[in-house]
Amino acid sequence: MILTAVLLLGVGLALVVAEVLFPSFGVLSILATASIVGAVALAFSVDTGTGVQFLVAVALLVPTAIVLGFKVLPNTPIGRRLTVTGLSFESAAATDDRDLALVGREGVVEAVLRPAGMARIDGRRVDVVSRGEMIEAGERVRVVDVRGNRVVVARAPGGPPADPPAGSPSDPPGEDPSSAPGDPPSTPSAPAAPDKETP
Repeated sequence: MILTAVLLLGVGLALVVAEVLFPSFGVLSILATASIVGAVALAFSVDTGTGVQFLVAVALLVPTAIVLGFKVLPNTPIGRRLTVTGLSFESAAATDDRDLALVGREGVVEAVLRPAGMARIDGRRVDVVSRGEMIEAGERVRVVDVRGNRVVVARAPGGPPADPPAGSPSDPPGEDPSSAPGDPPSTPSAPAAPDKETP
């Protein structure tokens, strides 16, 4: 009787691992549950102490079998077929070959980088991202790195500054733009007095 209970318990644990490795839509799970429950029932039919020991064994061995199945699954041929490895940002398969040739090239920002945006480089629009700074539209940028599908840009050295925001005056009011910095503001001269007519 004890031997039969041990065999049923072993079959139940094997079916638990098989359910993890070979998804059967619950069929193997039902068979595993039936085997384990039958093993515990047979153990209790012998005596209560044996039944309690089987319950403790089930509580410890079933989670172990599930973890073992998940550990073994990725290393099996079926597991490798079921597990699809995704692409990372650094994966070469995720990189457009045209983007790899952009490193060192310069272009013009078309949509404000906050830090992601759009720039025209080598005659085509490219989704780019800055290194954290905001770059206004119209500024020149240079491609400094390509990481997977991320084209990283920075301000091009010597590029023209962005246009001032609309509505902001370029020169302070009342100041002569031709005067040198530090010169006192010029005061308007008094109008000349008209000449008196001689009789």
